Amino acid sequence: MLTDIMYVTIYVTDQDRALAFYTEGLGLQKRVDHRAPEGRFLTVGTPGSAVEIVLWPHAASSGQPVREGAGIAPGPVFLESDDLRKDFELFRERGVTFDQPEPVDYPFGIRIEAVDPDGNRISLRRRVRRSGDA
Repeated sequence: MLTDIMYVTIYVTDQDRALAFYTEGLGLQKRVDHRAPEGRFLTVGTPGSAVEIVLWPHAASSGQPVREGAGIAPGPVFLESDDLRKDFELFRERGVTFDQPEPVDYPFGIRIEAVDPDGNRISLRRRVRRSGDA
């Protein structure tokens, strides 16, 4: 029986540049940085979460980069914030780019997509807290 999600993968053309974006820009933690003859296994994650994002080297256009006029499209990873508007301002000050000028309210919370150096969308969300939610 499956018990958990270990990793999700984002394809990047430059692992060092991606690491800087995800750690310095979005504030994730570097978890694993293993260099071996067959390649570098590099992961990041949010504090307290067991799930890690693998920053996997691959040629450009191998992921799902942002396209002009693409409309609303989720990224390969959703990161949750307890105060997305505050985090959005902090991330923008750190040089993170977004697909829209400001976070958008939607029926289930607040959303915006950050764009990494390879054009991958990273979905940032804050869920609406309903009475009784922890």
